[in-house]
Amino acid sequence: MLRTIGLMSGTSLDGVDAAYVETDGERIGRLGPSLTLPYDPALRRDLRALLERADSLSPDDPVLREIEARITKRHAEAVAAIGLEADLIGFHGQTILHRPRRPGQVGPPRTWQIGDAAWLARATGITVAYDFRSADVAAGGQGAPLVPVFHAALCQPVPKPVVILNLGGVANVTYVGLDGALIAFDTGPANGPLDDWARRAAGEDYDRDGRLALAGQADGAVLARLLAHPYLAAPPPKSLDRLEFGRAIAESGAGALSPEDGAATLVAFCACAVAAAARHFPEPPLQWLVAGGGRRNPALMRALSGALEAPVRPVEVAGWNGDALEAQAFGFLAARVARKLPLTFPGTTGAPAPLPGGRLVGALL
Repeated sequence: MLRTIGLMSGTSLDGVDAAYVETDGERIGRLGPSLTLPYDPALRRDLRALLERADSLSPDDPVLREIEARITKRHAEAVAAIGLEADLIGFHGQTILHRPRRPGQVGPPRTWQIGDAAWLARATGITVAYDFRSADVAAGGQGAPLVPVFHAALCQPVPKPVVILNLGGVANVTYVGLDGALIAFDTGPANGPLDDWARRAAGEDYDRDGRLALAGQADGAVLARLLAHPYLAAPPPKSLDRLEFGRAIAESGAGALSPEDGAATLVAFCACAVAAAARHFPEPPLQWLVAGGGRRNPALMRALSGALEAPVRPVEVAGWNGDALEAQAFGFLAARVARKLPLTFPGTTGAPAPLPGGRLVGALL
């Protein structure tokens, strides 16, 4: 077993999750301590602005480089805060652009995560696994989601079929079938548009405890326009950029809604998009296990319970830590990189075959 520390900074832009995992990339020996180090408000603001212009950025842009250095330093602080010796770090980095292959797409597919893996290896003295997505995208895959193989390892004792639903900036599902077969894809928006709405409409970083959405009513006409987005009708494999639905929301008429009704409409949009995903599963799941920050939003969990036929429960009912799951996954994936095991599969990203990926920097294992 390798001693790993997985690091994840997701599309919600709220901070760095870190988790200690002992694993050989196939079995999970121990899930150790985990933590979250939030980004400071200035870094969140600067990152959000970076996302808006990522299309036109050069890798040598001085503003990008300065933000990348701040992000990497925060990841090093997270490793130090875990306080345990490790053989390997799984460093996802911060996604600023994700544009996988799509029908009719203009330009080459691209996925871009910033973060200085070599600096992190030097600062921590630990070998770093990074660049998890590029090989899959280059081979024609979506480059996302990456965590399903970890979900499958976690689900070995769980009755199947089961779905793990992650509610981050976007929502993604992993379906684990009776035979262990994996189907995974991004379903649509989750916390990203809700956070942006709360910031613009109410001056809050996010809709704390779902208070805005619970006080409002979803607007049927706006919701219908949002649900007409072509992404929702497309079959998997498919994946999203955090800002994918920004234009659709702006053109839907949502801007004329009250803060409460707008939040309620976006919650309904997320829940309906998740429900639409179920038609791609070969058998109905016995339950939906929910991870990510969105599971703490009572409005969102209530909407999902109303939209889905099987019980909707936080992953804690299975004994897992819903705040640490993605960071744990990158500790697990780091071990797979070191052992040259596949990270992505035809049923998860549309890869042509099970594909290894990632790169290592630092001392040799």
